[in-house]
Amino acid sequence: MKHPYSQESSTSATLESKMGTLAKYWMEMLLVMVAASTTLLAQDSGSSKPQNYASVEDVRQIVGQSVAATERSWQARDHYIYMERDEDRRLDSFGQVKSENIDVTRMITVNGARFEQLLEHNGQPPSSTEQRKSDVDLDKLKHETPEQRTERLLKDQENRSFLRDVLDAFDFQLIGEEILGGRQAYVFQATPHLGYHAHGKYDKMYSKVEGKLWVDKQDFGWIKVDGQVTQSFSMGLFVARVERGSHIILEQTCVGDAVWVPKLIEVRASARILFVKSLEIDKILTYSDYLLATASPYSVSR
Repeated sequence: MKHPYSQESSTSATLESKMGTLAKYWMEMLLVMVAASTTLLAQDSGSSKPQNYASVEDVRQIVGQSVAATERSWQARDHYIYMERDEDRRLDSFGQVKSENIDVTRMITVNGARFEQLLEHNGQPPSSTEQRKSDVDLDKLKHETPEQRTERLLKDQENRSFLRDVLDAFDFQLIGEEILGGRQAYVFQATPHLGYHAHGKYDKMYSKVEGKLWVDKQDFGWIKVDGQVTQSFSMGLFVARVERGSHIILEQTCVGDAVWVPKLIEVRASARILFVKSLEIDKILTYSDYLLATASPYSVSR
């Protein structure tokens, strides 16, 4: 006979797992929200500017090139093979680690789609069950039908559709210049735009986050993004809320041809599941060994 609380515990564990999985997607979404919206600088002639900046036209040119570089980098990343190390820690109310999982994954391309190939889980190779599931998923992707491919591409477009709305959601201020990682960068501050009315799938988060963006002065790629949640918001298709104070930092590197890709992402997130259970996530993602898929043995086609 099942324990009376087994179903609730199982549901909670499943939601915790989903929170961990969605954390990476939330990170990328937040980073795009913060950085892509820099075009608002060109629209806000009343924003204060650092001394010695000649004109709004100069700022408009910087921002326009930054947005174009950002879009190119995100598209180019889909064509790279790379390694991901995911350190996922759950903390107690005192900030002490109560559980930890470390996954090492090879991100490969299969018929133009990104596929996560698990190599290690907590220092051990994948279990037979994990490997079997991975093989099945890989085989499905390799043999997807035209209809499945169309559905996948439409879903990808939907997941990135918020870019069309984010330009209205934030106000940006150019607050200075810094040298970061040996490269000179413009520094922007992003805050939610008052009066913005959300109408898209993810737009409800826009008024609840803010951050800073460092843009490379040479090729206008993102060097760093520092974002935080200022108001709690619901996330995903299950009952969970990302709490105020959740924090994310992204550091990127240039792999050539003005393509900027993540090298480090750190997230400290608080969430509440089923309106009862509190969840503290401390997540560190490190990326390495970027290689164009066309030059890699891990690029898979039909």
